[in-house]
Amino acid sequence: MEQVCGQVNTALESFLPGDWQVPGTLKEAMQYSLTAGGKRLRPLLVIAAAESLGGSREAAMPVACAVEMIHTYSLIHDDLPAMDNDDFRRGKPTNHKVFGEAAAILAGDGLLTHAFYSVAQASRRYHVPAEQTLAIVEELSRYAGPCGMVGGQAADMEAEQGVTDLDGLRYIHEHKTGDLIVFALKAGGRIASASPRQLDALERFGRNIGFAFQIQDDILDLVGDEAKLGKSTQSDVKMEKVTYPYFAGLEASRAEVARLTAEAKGALEDGGIPDPARLFEISDFLLKRDH
Repeated sequence: MEQVCGQVNTALESFLPGDWQVPGTLKEAMQYSLTAGGKRLRPLLVIAAAESLGGSREAAMPVACAVEMIHTYSLIHDDLPAMDNDDFRRGKPTNHKVFGEAAAILAGDGLLTHAFYSVAQASRRYHVPAEQTLAIVEELSRYAGPCGMVGGQAADMEAEQGVTDLDGLRYIHEHKTGDLIVFALKAGGRIASASPRQLDALERFGRNIGFAFQIQDDILDLVGDEAKLGKSTQSDVKMEKVTYPYFAGLEASRAEVARLTAEAKGALEDGGIPDPARLFEISDFLLKRDH
């Protein structure tokens, strides 16, 4: 993980072509959040999925960077006063606290659109077949858009006015968090020309670890260490947002994370993935994480 994250961080440092003329504040604001650290989970999953099928890390890197751009833009916008109104992200002041709300909105817009440019480089620079690159672009639009991550964010905002059941919460988790994780895995698979059966296995793996990941986030928001998390805890309570532990309790939530992790591993075992060891290890890491 450290090796991959280091390579991703290096690639992200030069995410804009050197000959592009970009306003200084916009570039600085985009770079500020993009290079602020974090687990780099989604890029890691792109690369791990590609390599589990014999694909090239170099060819996967532009897509790994793209998914991190999408994730980072969503965090910048999530933190805005009109959304979650957070002051800290990844241990640093949130983008709008440093650059102002207008610059933060534009930084998010820039990262969202630049992600698609980055995906195209997998084909242009590393000869990923055009058909696979097109499928990645189509799925990124779907999983990050109105029926995916953005839809999950909208449902989350509506939920602040009162989610009444676990199904409503599951919809939010599936789309706000899970869809981008599913995209990362399937994109990695497509870079390695995965079969339909293998793509289905990666999707089922992603659905389960995505839900587990969000439940673990909800748990850590209640009992986590602020220094390790790099953000304030109890934010869901302060915002009066309902969470999985709110419905099921802490112990049942922990048990559900373990169940989902086991189900995720089973999907890979049944799906004809040649070398799933790294994906297994990532799922175990997520199960035990404390930040």
